[in-house]
Amino acid sequence: MSEGLIIRNCSPTLAGIKPGSMFTCTYESIRQLQEDMRQINRILTKKGIRALLLRHENGKALIYVFRPKDLAKVFEDKTAVALLQRRGYHDIRLEPCICQLMGRIQEKGEFPHEVGLFLGYPPEDVSAFIENKGCNHKCVGCWKVYGDAEAAQKTFDKYRKCTAIYCAQWRNGRSMEQLAVAG
Repeated sequence: MSEGLIIRNCSPTLAGIKPGSMFTCTYESIRQLQEDMRQINRILTKKGIRALLLRHENGKALIYVFRPKDLAKVFEDKTAVALLQRRGYHDIRLEPCICQLMGRIQEKGEFPHEVGLFLGYPPEDVSAFIENKGCNHKCVGCWKVYGDAEAAQKTFDKYRKCTAIYCAQWRNGRSMEQLAVAG
């Protein structure tokens, strides 16, 4: 897994403006994928960032890159906590929630849409997405917006700008380690 792939998909998280990012990638060998994950974590944990392999199957892997300190703040929001509890999360602490999310992602059922909380999406939008089954949204960007479309558009623009800047800096020779902001 290349640094470029992580930078293209996780720049706002690397920059410290988003608590988590998720992406899929292909792999040829599970051993190589696991070694790649260890190497990424050796670099990122120094910056307060972790990378988890959530699922792998048939040459495709789902990777979650997140900032534990920032994600823990998401679980302090009353709307987020209520949504997680409705979705069967009983221990609303960071590690148990991540473990439960991983278990739900590995199940062969409906994708756990509460994942939006783990990516830093507004709890109101995540809840409305689930209730409306993805319909009746105001606009779409990184997520489907049901609440404040203007604020969401500003966030989408900020994420796009961050990604463009990080990709350009990476192409100009800056490493992922240099680009990741300590937090």
